[in-house]
Amino acid sequence: MHNFLNVQPSPAALVQSLRDIGYSMESAVADIIDNSITAQAKNIQVNFAWNKGNPWITVVDDGHGMTPDELTDAMRLGSRNPLEDRNDNDLGRFGLGLKTASFSQCRQLTLVSRRDGMVACREWDLDSIKESPDSGWRLKVLGDHEIQQDECIVELLSLLHPTGTIVLLRKLDRYDGLEKKLNSLVENTRTHLELVFHRFLSPRRGKKRINISLNYSHLVAFNPFNPSHPATQELPAQSIHVNGRTVNIQPYVLPHYNKISRDEYQRNSCAGGYLQNQGFYVYRNRRLIIKGTWFRLIKKEELTKLIRVQVDIPNSLDHLWKIDVKKSHASPPEAIRNELKLVIDRIAASGKKVYRQKGKKLSATVKVPGWTRTAAKGKIIYEINREHPLITQLQGGLSGKNQQKLIDLIFMLESSFPTELFYSDIAKKPEILSKPEFEEKLISNLLDTFISQMIDSEVPEKEIAGRLMSIDPFAAYPEAVGRLLQTKGIINE
Repeated sequence: MHNFLNVQPSPAALVQSLRDIGYSMESAVADIIDNSITAQAKNIQVNFAWNKGNPWITVVDDGHGMTPDELTDAMRLGSRNPLEDRNDNDLGRFGLGLKTASFSQCRQLTLVSRRDGMVACREWDLDSIKESPDSGWRLKVLGDHEIQQDECIVELLSLLHPTGTIVLLRKLDRYDGLEKKLNSLVENTRTHLELVFHRFLSPRRGKKRINISLNYSHLVAFNPFNPSHPATQELPAQSIHVNGRTVNIQPYVLPHYNKISRDEYQRNSCAGGYLQNQGFYVYRNRRLIIKGTWFRLIKKEELTKLIRVQVDIPNSLDHLWKIDVKKSHASPPEAIRNELKLVIDRIAASGKKVYRQKGKKLSATVKVPGWTRTAAKGKIIYEINREHPLITQLQGGLSGKNQQKLIDLIFMLESSFPTELFYSDIAKKPEILSKPEFEEKLISNLLDTFISQMIDSEVPEKEIAGRLMSIDPFAAYPEAVGRLLQTKGIINE
């Protein structure tokens, strides 16, 4: 029978070590905000104050708040096992983020929460732990009287909603006497938060907006892909399936400098410039984890500097991506690395061509392709796009029996794709591969069908040409289709 000793870590030594795991001011604040978003907050206030040489930082949210027991658990180091299943929208990981992020900046962490009309408060003070090393992990509980005696907490309680939480960081020992440095970090933090949480600050349709302010000034989302600019290329999206979950990939090619204003070009270059900021941008539950990296799959070079790729991963794949405590590092597993390398190979030509040709729009901006590509279980499958309007229109006009015949025809074409022959041709002389010659009569008839359908669907006349140009096969022949649309009166000469 084995003998065991209960060896408790030294609280003072362990906490001091946790202070130096690599948080910056901006990454620490972002980690604290993650907790507010997980608590379903709609409004989050971040405030910095120099406070006459006794600076503090606070994050106040209107989330669901915590009971006294939940508050105590939230202050526990390692409050959650990283291997536990989490809610799909949970931004947490190790149960350490709030504490390690806060301790990296301060020696006193106070947590105040209001729920069901009750206010509870807990506090870690590293000086107290250091002075009494044999007292263990003693978490201070502040009662109503002590709360009312703390002017800072009383002031912050006036900002608190009927439910919500206050995270208060005091004893910022790493900024003693450095007011200018702290002020500079405030602006760095603003820039960082506007990028990291841009998909919460300015969400797509169907997602809830979250308001975040810094020193009472609202943050403005910064989208690194600049998708609203007409010269930005949104290349076809792709998916990778791993362990029953999906990793979504959306490549973009940013506009060349002569297609955009100087101010906008500089803003979209980000700190370090376009060369350093090209690459993959990995998001976990819409929160940016890592930006501007090719994961050493290729080198960063001038001709690919306009390429940025949005990668969305679910939190259920954290263990495969090796997400760290700070949520500022990720490394894709080998199966996904192989797929990402293929993504780079496909989009690199588009990025280089834009840079060489000064931002000319490419046919790769097809929004409705004729074929879709899916990577799953180590295989790549090309399928005819069943959502293509020509197929859906044809299918809608057929009887049930003939609809099945159409499905059978599509399956036959897909399953008889000459894979080996295609591979042989592209391996030998890829430059000789070409699409079928432009058949004006066939394309003209197809245009008439689509134009008629769009008019019946009350599509604004000024949008018809743009929509047609984003659909296969018209996108493959932009100049010729443009001439046909002029003859049909859809585009004015």
